[in-house]
Amino acid sequence: MKKLSILIFLFMISFGNTAAQLKAGEKVPSFQLQDQDGNTFDINSVLGKQPLVIYFYPKDETGGCTKEACSFRDAYEDFTSRGAKVIGISGDDVASHKSFATHHRLPFTLLADTGNKVRKLFGVPKTLFIPGRVTYIVDKQGIVTYVFNNLSDGPRHVKEALAALEKMN
Repeated sequence: MKKLSILIFLFMISFGNTAAQLKAGEKVPSFQLQDQDGNTFDINSVLGKQPLVIYFYPKDETGGCTKEACSFRDAYEDFTSRGAKVIGISGDDVASHKSFATHHRLPFTLLADTGNKVRKLFGVPKTLFIPGRVTYIVDKQGIVTYVFNNLSDGPRHVKEALAALEKMN
């Protein structure tokens, strides 16, 4: 019985609470965060104007996160040709985002969620102690149309996001 309890505990901390995660059909929550240039980004300033690709990632300059960010960079024109705005969010601070964006020539917005408040608003689950990697596709009306949750394959988030945007058009 004790082994079963330990296994259940490990499963819970490994996969997080996905029940609280924002789902397709729900409205994106209102928030404001600082971008990589120190400017205040208000989600309400872009709602109603264009589709959004909001992706949460664990940490700047780590292997998987760099591959994911560079995949978004390499496909950036595919997103803009579909009218979408790409937004990356992690718990790193403005200076870290600025360095990361400059180092990898990232042409999209990175937001500093240092207190993980927005991550919690979206209900992004953790895996053990690693913040989750989840991408949300949001339509012009601010409704989530697609959610992709995969910690291990950052570049796949780009493929999934592009496919979801295609279905919206």
